[in-house]
Amino acid sequence: MKYVLVSGGVISGVGKGIIASSCGLLLKTAGLAVSSIKIDPYLNIDAGLMNPLEHGECYVLDDGGEVDLDLGNYERYLGVTLAKDNNITTGKIYSHVINKERRGDYLGKTVQIVPHLTNEIQNWVERVAKVAVDESGREPDVCITVPVELGGTVGDIESAPFVEAMSQLQRRVGKSNFLQIHVSYVPLIGQEQKTKPTQRAISDVRSAGLRPDLVACRCETPLEDATIQKIANACQVELDQVVGVHNVSTTYQVPVLLHRQGFLQTLGHLLQIDAIQRDPKLVAQGKIIWQEWQGLAMSQDHVFETVSIALVGKYTSLHDSYMSVTKALEHAAMHCRRKLQLVWIESTHLEEEHKTTNPGEYHSAWHQLCTAHGILVPGGFGLRGTEGMIKSAHWARTNNIPYLGICLGMQLAVVEFARNVCGMTKAGSSEFDEGCEQPVVIYMPEIDKTKMGGTMRLGKRVTKFQPDTEWSRLRALYGEKQEIWERHRHRYEVNPEVAEEIEKSGLTFIGKDETGERMEILEIKDHPWYVGVQFHPEYLSRVLAPSKTFLGFFAAAAGCLDEITELFKNRHDLSHQGII
Repeated sequence: MKYVLVSGGVISGVGKGIIASSCGLLLKTAGLAVSSIKIDPYLNIDAGLMNPLEHGECYVLDDGGEVDLDLGNYERYLGVTLAKDNNITTGKIYSHVINKERRGDYLGKTVQIVPHLTNEIQNWVERVAKVAVDESGREPDVCITVPVELGGTVGDIESAPFVEAMSQLQRRVGKSNFLQIHVSYVPLIGQEQKTKPTQRAISDVRSAGLRPDLVACRCETPLEDATIQKIANACQVELDQVVGVHNVSTTYQVPVLLHRQGFLQTLGHLLQIDAIQRDPKLVAQGKIIWQEWQGLAMSQDHVFETVSIALVGKYTSLHDSYMSVTKALEHAAMHCRRKLQLVWIESTHLEEEHKTTNPGEYHSAWHQLCTAHGILVPGGFGLRGTEGMIKSAHWARTNNIPYLGICLGMQLAVVEFARNVCGMTKAGSSEFDEGCEQPVVIYMPEIDKTKMGGTMRLGKRVTKFQPDTEWSRLRALYGEKQEIWERHRHRYEVNPEVAEEIEKSGLTFIGKDETGERMEILEIKDHPWYVGVQFHPEYLSRVLAPSKTFLGFFAAAAGCLDEITELFKNRHDLSHQGII
């Protein structure tokens, strides 16, 4: 097993996750099986109860794991399926060690951070790294491990056990089996690229017991030869072990940028990849992946037609709250050969109360909504901003604007339709009012109301297309498929007792769960694209295999739905392998 540790320094947010994902992609194009692990220092067991405005989105895996959003990057770039154990938190590690101590596994020893906690971290990494993560079923050859920030940052005390554990793992597995990439920021002051912050960061990392083999320098402009020379000398690495990652038009071009600098060859030399026996099938697949990736990523520089999508949400002040949604839209835009113009609209700004308190924001939000080519209402929790989302759904439905509602966005589309078409003027959701007179959205009966963490309907589940729905624009994208599998994260659902009445008025539930009682997909027949889904299709969207839900929505907004449908309806879904 080969391990690649990706650390970050100087400042956070320099693109450590993108560089880690790009590294994994390049290794995969060489025919290697690649896995990934993300380490987070917080005491939470998982990301399920974290505020999106503080932490960004909670990403959901097939097995129902609620994890850090970086795992979404790894799945999207590598075309793999990770599990909850691929996200390590301090809470998980401490809980595991304490449970072992309570069972008496340590035989009366004094349990300490070193060696017990650090050993547990290493054992966890080594165990999970060997788990197959794609359709090939092959044990991974390389595991990309991304820990907390190291060197030149605040140096939070929570990071120390992980730093020590990685230092020990580096010595245990041997030089040719462990490689560290340190991502550092090279600021541009005037016209000069400054290297001192990077030198200081590398020094800090070394003092912690780690030895960076590659220095990936994030910079505004291409790294100059003199800068590379200075960093190589100061950090005691060769010139080819310093790579520049300057600003590009899309993050999907980062793997291409690294490849042009011989990054894969350097990785191969340091990790002795040639000694690994590779499956010829994976080597051939890797070539296809790289050809497709380059074509899609570089074509964006030659696309000029823009499609505007209004994202109406309640967490828009932090765009990372909708990371997977924005990435799924980008995937769809690339395959439609269009540029995405994402318009962020805070849903509260569309509500009547805001017209009085801040008329400028109110009218600006409505102008943005009314001029967008498509309207998307994503998931969320709580009452705030929901009336603005309902108004968005109403505008899209009555003005023939392509609409996509996800989770809460689907539920509120049902509320809007019930109120304005079915005559259920007091229709609402039990989430916002437990005493709602006409609850068209209710709490799922099997969900635990006493404990919040990990108790939602989570993970990958089946949706079956219903009879007599061949007219569906969404279903047409799936060709002959009778069912689809998507990831879920919700506590509330459309009330099955009112579904029949709503369908009689023209809103059809074209997809239901295996019991036929849980509403999964809604669609209006005589509309360019009016679709709501209870699941989260953004979690399974991949660069080379875009979510068909997002693809259809974006294509409808771009005016090319028929063309895209014809192209994709018979296309096999090989997203797990990263191949089309």
